[in-house]
Order: sequence, then structure tokens, then C-alpha cells
Amino acid sequence: MVGFITLFGIAVRNGILLVNHYHYLQEQEGRTLRDAIIQGSSERLIPILMTALTAALAVLPIVLRGDEPGNEILAPLSVVILGGLLSSTFLNLIIVPAGYAAIKKLKTNPLT
Repeated sequence: MVGFITLFGIAVRNGILLVNHYHYLQEQEGRTLRDAIIQGSSERLIPILMTALTAALAVLPIVLRGDEPGNEILAPLSVVILGGLLSSTFLNLIIVPAGYAAIKKLKTNPLT
């Protein structure tokens, strides 16, 4: 449970960074939706990867030595965090931009 809470915090933070930057680029700098997503994603790529990489490097030794005595509790926690970091980082870089574009397009061109 602690691993999921930790992972959730990092994943949500990364998603908020992206969406906030997209919004800023559109509202303050007058970028189009496409340009805001491309520029925002490229500008926030390094901070997102560094956050995930730092956390992943912290738990990697525990994952690699999970079979040693004393790691019975920390090893599963570390595996959850490491796997979740990899998948959430990938999803943040693919799903968040696509979802933001879809939602913005629906707001400007409703289906009704």
C-alpha cells in the first residue's frame, strides 16, 4: 500500500506538471493546441525523467537484493515502486498529451 501511495504521488505530480505547462503555453504565450503539447512535452521531458530515474535508482539495489534476509518487506515494496515508475512515466508521456488534446478538442467542438 505504501508503494502505491508513493507511486501515485509521483505519477500525479508528473501529470500535473505537463497539463499545467500546456495550459500556460496556450493561455500566456498564445500557442496552438498542437504546438503547446509538442513544446510542453519536450520542455517537461527532462524533469519527469529525472524524477522517475532518481526514485528508480533509489529502489533498484533493494530490488536486486530482494532474496537476502531482511528484505522480505522492502523488496516487494520496491518492486511495486520500480514497475509503477516505469509504466507511469511511459503513460504520462503518451496518455496525458493525447488525453489533454482530446479533452480540449471536445470542449471547443462538443459532439452535440
